[in-house]
Amino acid sequence: MNLIGLIGGTSYHSTIVYYRLINEMVQQEIGPQANPPLLIYSQNIELMRAQEIDKINAAYLETSRMLQNAGAKAIVICANTPHMVFDFVQPKINIPILHIADAVGKEAKKRGLKNLGLLGNRPTMTMDFIPKVLKENYGINIIIPEDHCLGQAHHYVSKELTQGIFSKEARTFFLNQMKLLKERGADGVILGCTELPILFENTEYELPLLSTTDLHVQMAADFILNKENKK
Repeated sequence: MNLIGLIGGTSYHSTIVYYRLINEMVQQEIGPQANPPLLIYSQNIELMRAQEIDKINAAYLETSRMLQNAGAKAIVICANTPHMVFDFVQPKINIPILHIADAVGKEAKKRGLKNLGLLGNRPTMTMDFIPKVLKENYGINIIIPEDHCLGQAHHYVSKELTQGIFSKEARTFFLNQMKLLKERGADGVILGCTELPILFENTEYELPLLSTTDLHVQMAADFILNKENKK
């Protein structure tokens, strides 16, 4: 099995889900008598909350190099927003960062989805580290909520979901955003905050909901089992 390094902590709630699901998915292949070796580094979420890009880049580069030196064959960043560091960090290390947008893009292509709504915090929705990958690599267009809704979406993610609060108000808000995204042409919706799948656990919706957590975890499990090269 390939050893991977997980960078978590943003938030620790979704990192727990990553750890559990990676073990479960790998055990489906190797059996319950074993589990994959993993390296985990948990960042302090205050690093992301401050939104000082230079400090974020430096911290993720240092952590990635540390995991690489410890033997990791790939890096998995256990959240959407920290993928803003990808273009800075990836050229400076010798192992791949398994990009969360690639996990989404492959699934969307498989389903024939071309116009995806994107829900998450403000940086995830408005910066290009997810839309750019999806557009350039998979020909997928991204639709985000209207400007006047971005602040409320960011509030629910940063002040509630990443702090382990999953309120009815947040659920209602994001369900309404899905409806509006559909009206604007979305044929699927990316749950682009790794806590959103927790909020919508066991929820069916009229549009396909692409859980970045589940898809990214599957990519990680495939890498551990060396299945990526066999597809």
